[in-house]
Amino acid sequence: MAGSLEGKVALITGTGGGQGRAAAILFAREGARVAGCDLKVEGNRETASLVRDAGGEMTASEPVDLGDEDQARAWIAGAVEAFGGFDILYNNASAARFGPVGALATEDWRFTIRNELDLVFYACKHAWPHLVARGGGAILNTASGVALTGIEGMGTLAHAAAKGGVISMTRQLAAEGAPHGIRANVIVPGIVDSPATAEPLSHPAARAAAERVAMLNRLATCEEIAHAALYLASDASAFVTGASLVIDGGASVRNSLIGPGGS
Repeated sequence: MAGSLEGKVALITGTGGGQGRAAAILFAREGARVAGCDLKVEGNRETASLVRDAGGEMTASEPVDLGDEDQARAWIAGAVEAFGGFDILYNNASAARFGPVGALATEDWRFTIRNELDLVFYACKHAWPHLVARGGGAILNTASGVALTGIEGMGTLAHAAAKGGVISMTRQLAAEGAPHGIRANVIVPGIVDSPATAEPLSHPAARAAAERVAMLNRLATCEEIAHAALYLASDASAFVTGASLVIDGGASVRNSLIGPGGS
């Protein structure tokens, strides 16, 4: 897929590290001009430096709190001013808090919905008129495997609700976008080996348990998620919209075969 984004402009959220950084580097390598943002100031600037060192073009905005509608609107407007428009919106950024239903604080529920569902809505809402004016484009959202199957003992209630909402939102975006040439798809990663999972997976036993969840007995890499995103962002997927691309090494299939309480 060399050069598969040549001439395109891609807006990517959460480029301060992990999956967002991998996507920014890959998309730029494939010819896209990238506008990235993150709350992480130094991490986002480092990503921009890596992109430029590799010969790509990227603007970096930080700190940007996409859960604040005014900041989301301003970031998109700035990208339009810098590049004259854009073709791709990749909603990668998110932040969650965890706890079982009986102990989950209302504040943590609201934090998670704000930072995993609201921020996707705000970005899509304010990107929409620019994509319509552009004559179409691609929206790529990020969900999670927890939206597909329950997980005992993980306290993922708010996270699952938010990411399930992202999947449903994406389907509706596809329906509303089709007349305008706007495609909308969602990637559904399993457990990814990234800075976000480094702390909970730092104990060897926890990492080994996470690796056993997938049929392939390992974690996904950020680069593998980025390559899946590249496909959905590029014209190679021109007839794909409203789709959920599960990238979990077979974990959701294994869960459906085993059933609750299986091993």
